[in-house]
Amino acid sequence: MTAHEVWSRAEQDTVTAALARSAGRFGPRVFLDFSGETYTYADVDRESSRLARGLIELGVRKGDAVATILDNNLEAVLSWFAINKAGAVSVPVNTAYKGEFLRHQLNDCGANIVIAESDYAQRVVDVEAGLSRARILLQRDGRLLKSARLEVRDLRSICSESHEPLPDANSPGDLALLIYTAGTTGPSKGCMISHGYYTFIPTAFIAAGWFTPGDRIFGASPLFHFSGQVQLVENALVAGGSVVVEPSFSATTFMARARETGATALFGMGAMAVAVLAQAEAPGERDHSIRQASWIPMTEAMQQQFYARFGVPVISEVYGQSECWPATLGVVGAERKAASLGQAIPGVDIRLVDDQDRAVPAGEVGEICIRTDRPHMMFDGYWNNPEATVETFRYLWHHTGDNGRFDEDGFLYFADRKKDSLRRRGENVSSIELEQAIMKHPAVAQAAAHAVPSELTEDDIKVCLVLAPGASPTIHELFDFFKSCLPYYAVPRYVRETAGGEFKELIAP
Repeated sequence: MTAHEVWSRAEQDTVTAALARSAGRFGPRVFLDFSGETYTYADVDRESSRLARGLIELGVRKGDAVATILDNNLEAVLSWFAINKAGAVSVPVNTAYKGEFLRHQLNDCGANIVIAESDYAQRVVDVEAGLSRARILLQRDGRLLKSARLEVRDLRSICSESHEPLPDANSPGDLALLIYTAGTTGPSKGCMISHGYYTFIPTAFIAAGWFTPGDRIFGASPLFHFSGQVQLVENALVAGGSVVVEPSFSATTFMARARETGATALFGMGAMAVAVLAQAEAPGERDHSIRQASWIPMTEAMQQQFYARFGVPVISEVYGQSECWPATLGVVGAERKAASLGQAIPGVDIRLVDDQDRAVPAGEVGEICIRTDRPHMMFDGYWNNPEATVETFRYLWHHTGDNGRFDEDGFLYFADRKKDSLRRRGENVSSIELEQAIMKHPAVAQAAAHAVPSELTEDDIKVCLVLAPGASPTIHELFDFFKSCLPYYAVPRYVRETAGGEFKELIAP
C-alpha cells in the first residue's frame, strides 16, 4: 500500500478488528518478546479474550474507563486489548505517578476498576480515601494488599476459562483510549483517542517507510505512553511483524540487546540516542540486522554520528502530539530534509499564526495549528473538559502551543514551545500541576517552575520558591518531599528560594 493510498482515506478500523485480522493471518507467528519470553498473535488474541470476559463479569460495560498502572510486560498489552474487547476505554497511567498526580487522573477518567503492579497498587491504596469512583483493584502479582475501601483481587483469578472470540463491540468513532497530556492552565487533560484514529497511525508510518512488513521492532519506550503503544506494538501488529519490548531503557545495553534479538528497526526518543552515543565503543557494533532507526527528535549532526558509528540510517522527521499524530512526516525514498520535521501528510492542514491568529508567511515563526479534512485522523477532544476543547480548537484549528516555521518547500521546522509546559526525559510536565504539588509543603508559600537547558536535548526543571514566614527547610528536606509526591521526571534539578528578599541558588543533591 502506497503512502497516497493510505492517506487518501481515514482509517475505518478498530483496535479489536486489527488484532482479530492479524491473529487470523499470522496466528502462530511470534508477536511479542519480553526479555526472551515470546507470545504469538494467537496467544495474545486468546488470552486477551479470557481477560475481556473476566472484566465483563466484573461489570465493565461499553464506554466504561478502566485504568492500568503496569510495567512493560505481557499484561500491559493484554489489558488494553481486553479492555477494548469489552467495549471499554483503556486509560494507561504513568507508572511514576503517586499522590495528587495519581488521584487526579483516576478520578478524572472515572475508572471503577484499576489494574496495577503490586508496587503501584500500594500507591492506589495510599490515595483511596480521595478516590470518587474506583471500587476494584486488580493486582497483577504478589501478595494481595489490604484496603479499607477497595475490593482487591488477583488479576489472573478473574480471567475466564473461555477464550472464544467476543463480538466486536466497537466502531471507528468509539473511544479506545484516554491519554493524559500536560496541561498549561490546570491539571493534565485526557486526550480522547478513537479506534479509527488509533489504527490510522501505524498505517501512516508504515506507508512512509518507517517500518516495513515483517519488521522486528526493538525499543524500550514505556507502554503507558502513546508512542510506546503505537510506535512499537501497533506498528508490529499492522505490519505482521514482531516487537521486542525492553522492561526499561539502558544506554549501556540497548544496542547490544538490539543485535542479540535480531532487530531490524529501532524506535526511541532522541534523548535515548544521545545516551547510547555517549557509551564507549565496543567490538561488533556494526554486526547487526538493523535496517533503520527512528529517534524522535534528533539533530542532523547526531543522525550522521549515529550512522557513522553503527551503520544504521536514522529517520527523525515527524511532528505531532497525542492530539494529532503524525501531522508531518519524512517519507523514505522521497525528498527529505533531516533537520526538519518533514511535510504535512495528506489530509492534514497546517498553518502558522501569530498571537492574533493571523497566518504568518513562510520563513516566519508562528504557532503551529492543525486541522484535518477526514474523520479519525485526530483526537476527539479532552475528556470531560469541553472548555479546554473549545479553547484549543479556536477558529476550528487545533492550537498546539508549539512554535515553528515553514521553508519555501513546505518543510516544517520546530522553533520553541509557546505554552507553559516542559518536556523532560520524554515526558510532558505541566508547570501548573508541578507548582500545585510543591505548594502542599507547609514551608512553601509560592512556587514557580520553568525550563532550563539540559545536556540531554530536552529540558531540566528549575523551581523558584517563596517560603512561608519563619520557614527554613534544608535543601535535603525539600528534595525528600519532592521525591515523595512527584513523578521522578518532574523532580526539579534546581531550586531558587527566597526568604526575606534574599535568593539562594541550590542544586539537587
